[in-house]
Amino acid sequence: METLLKTPKAVRQARESQKGLHWALEIAVFFVLFIICSVSEVLVMIPVETAMLMGNQDYLDAAAAGDAERIAEAIMASSGKDLTVIMSLFATGIMILLVILFCRLIQKRKITSLGFVKKGWPMEYLKGIAAGFGLFSAAVLICVLMGAIRLEYTSNTFSLPVFGLFTAGFMVQGMAEEVLCRGYFMVSLARRYSITAAVIVNAAAFAALHLLNPGISLLAVVNLTLFGIFASVCFIKTENIWLVGALHSVWNLVQGNVYGIKVSGMETSCTVFSSAMTEGMELLNGGDFGLEGGLAVTIVFMAGIAFFLFYKKFKKDLAVE
Repeated sequence: METLLKTPKAVRQARESQKGLHWALEIAVFFVLFIICSVSEVLVMIPVETAMLMGNQDYLDAAAAGDAERIAEAIMASSGKDLTVIMSLFATGIMILLVILFCRLIQKRKITSLGFVKKGWPMEYLKGIAAGFGLFSAAVLICVLMGAIRLEYTSNTFSLPVFGLFTAGFMVQGMAEEVLCRGYFMVSLARRYSITAAVIVNAAAFAALHLLNPGISLLAVVNLTLFGIFASVCFIKTENIWLVGALHSVWNLVQGNVYGIKVSGMETSCTVFSSAMTEGMELLNGGDFGLEGGLAVTIVFMAGIAFFLFYKKFKKDLAVE
């Protein structure tokens, strides 16, 4: 892989700013920073969730009666509502801020070393939106053609304003994960180690962050690792965070809010289509985890990795012929 991946400008800039740490320390710092970001997101969400509970009559009645079981049920019901999910997506914006501050103040890195380049960024972002929609739709198409998924149009759960809020929220959430895993962590590793090592380690760490998601399986872990490799190669080849950040965001958005499929095991109610997984075809459609736990996504990610690794080489060979 090393011969196919040239060192991007972001890594060269980071190497100039500060020498990288030992890989074990880099991993430890990554998880500590992730925990700090996660705790910060929880703190941001506390006033939002408190306000929602104060407006929930079931919760107020349960609290007045001192019924712990009903209180827990009311809290769980509230946490699954669209508004709470949307606010939690926006809360991931604190991750972007904290990672940028860490890279600027501690690692002494330029913001461009995280992939935030100015030149042509709107077009790169639009490319990412198109790629995210196309890639996930390709996985859905594989499942539909193989009879692993049945899609039906639904209007009773879809709301355009709510969909718009989900869209904006996922644009923050997807970018936040890319800034953390690719812009910060992969580039930090590549300051001292090879690009190939940085890609593999950050992809494994990205998968590890999802191990507690509901419905997780071995194939889901493999696919999450493949997505980490795919996103890393995309970042390296395009030399910016905009395309892969938009791709990640739209990939998540269309899963739940367009096709009605679980997003890494989590459901949403505001969706254009409803989907039904065919029993006995979990190996292809991912079952309880959603498409990310099935072979259809494996195929799409492997094709995406091959495209970014070899596209320019194929293009050059064709030009020579």
